Amino acid sequence: MAWNEPGGSRGKDPWGSQGDRQGPPDLDELVRKLQEKFGAVFGGKRAGKGGGTGPGRMSSFGVSTILLIVLVLWGLSGIYTIHEGNRGVVLRFGNYHETTEAGLHWHLPFPIETVDVVNVEEIRTAEIGYRSGLGGQGSRTMAREALMLTQDENIIDIKLAIQYKVKDAKDYLFNVANPDLTLHQSAESALRETIGKSKMDFVLTEGRTEIVMRTEVLTQEILDRYQAGLLVTSVNMQDAQPPEQVQDAFNDAVKAREDEERLRNEAQTYSNDIIPKARGQAARMLEEANAYQAQVIAEAEGEASRFTQILTEYKQAPEVTRERIYLDAISSILSNTSKVMIDVKNGNNLLYLPLDRLISPDGKRDASSGLPMDSGRVNSATSNDGSTIERSRSANLRSREVR
Repeated sequence: MAWNEPGGSRGKDPWGSQGDRQGPPDLDELVRKLQEKFGAVFGGKRAGKGGGTGPGRMSSFGVSTILLIVLVLWGLSGIYTIHEGNRGVVLRFGNYHETTEAGLHWHLPFPIETVDVVNVEEIRTAEIGYRSGLGGQGSRTMAREALMLTQDENIIDIKLAIQYKVKDAKDYLFNVANPDLTLHQSAESALRETIGKSKMDFVLTEGRTEIVMRTEVLTQEILDRYQAGLLVTSVNMQDAQPPEQVQDAFNDAVKAREDEERLRNEAQTYSNDIIPKARGQAARMLEEANAYQAQVIAEAEGEASRFTQILTEYKQAPEVTRERIYLDAISSILSNTSKVMIDVKNGNNLLYLPLDRLISPDGKRDASSGLPMDSGRVNSATSNDGSTIERSRSANLRSREVR
């Protein structure tokens, strides 16, 4: 018989209904039962008779295990890794504690300690006077930053790019509120000071390198004074020109200045080529003159010494010395001529003596005429006229003595 059939037992109602009352189960009763079960798991006591302590002990062990696991996970959350080129700045309750190098490290987990990672090898860029366009759209001029006043009260348009990196992670994070903005303003101030102490022609022509060097040094001095933790690696002047309103006139002036410099260089090159040659020629002429002077003086001194020696010998033996001088003179004269005409005493004809053929070796041609020499004729002439030549020489000596 079913529990709800007539005559059945009403006490067997599974919903716990009493009498003829029917409806849903009691929700409050279900909630109470669930609370009792969860209370037993977390150490509470079960309601009812004979509540023991066994389940409570097991629930205490479970809570300890859970707490231990949570503590371990909390401790492991303090492990962190610093990659190469970075530095880790550890903060304890918001204050600086230490700086860690690259590698695996551990710190007290949050909220006791936290780590800020700073890239110290990244090259950063600051632009003064312009801003690079995004997506290759070109650069945009910042007139407020680019226009500067020179020492000679001219306005110049300058664009400068500065590359820098973090030198000290602690100083970078704590000493200055915005280090990148500080560097930008410091570089602009340094550039304005450098331009204000330079003339416009110097900035536009040969002074660019010096302007860049002075700006870099002054910017780094300002950053070190602020302890910003930044290091300037390079400064590049992108452009330096007068404003657009007067740019054409300045371009003409620059071209004229370049032409002047080119002509000056050409003149200097010509001068460097001509002057050494002229100095070399002058030195050669001086050396030749000195050599000629030394030669003439030496010859004169030699002739004077020779004359003195001959005079001394002449005083000792006048006749012998006179004859010796005469023979030397005749020998010198005859050695320089190839033909001699001799006047024979009491004769009507002059005697021709071919000295060139006498001096030349036998069988060879005459140097002047190209004819072969006749050795027999020369010998006969010498033998036949030898007495005549001797007589002529004696007569000449006597005539010189008479004089």
